[in-house]
Amino acid sequence: MDRVGSAGTKGVPRAAREEQILEVASAEIARVGYAGLSPATVAAGAGVSKPLVYAYFGSKDALYTLCVKRSSDALGDAIDEVAATIGGHASSLVRAERTLTAVFTTLELRPYAWRVVFDASHPEEGQAADAARAARRRIAEQAEFGVGAFLEGRGMTDPGDVSALTAVWMGVVSSLVDWWLRHPEESAAAMTERSRRLLTVLS
Repeated sequence: MDRVGSAGTKGVPRAAREEQILEVASAEIARVGYAGLSPATVAAGAGVSKPLVYAYFGSKDALYTLCVKRSSDALGDAIDEVAATIGGHASSLVRAERTLTAVFTTLELRPYAWRVVFDASHPEEGQAADAARAARRRIAEQAEFGVGAFLEGRGMTDPGDVSALTAVWMGVVSSLVDWWLRHPEESAAAMTERSRRLLTVLS
């Protein structure tokens, strides 16, 4: 029988068991979204009982919320680090390449993260919806900041220009990530190099 407590289950520390469950749940969200997320399937994948999943996380919505926040933190923190180190007036190619490097490096460890953050199958209201919208808003605000800094350095401050180019950039990143997830044989480094070549052609 599974035991709930600081010792976790079957000798595995609780923190490690929770991390394992979140890994399995995040991969499931990337595959089937909130709509298809089943705590029973997550439990089976993690090698624990369904009651243990509920004991640890309380509900499907709470489990989903933690998975979204975890993925958002991983991606968002990596992107923030880029913004903090390259300055506001880096060339478009340098900014784009380093941001993509951060995204791909994060996804190499957590390939589900992008799809978890951008899952749109959650309910319209409630805890899960709030978490998903906050996660997407953080990534969008980071993109807008980077695009705005780039355009400002070139004397362009029109909000419509910033908004339009931000939408273009988000589309480019999403498309590159989607392509990469369909070609898992590519490493993060190889994907960064491929993206650099493509961005150079377009710049």
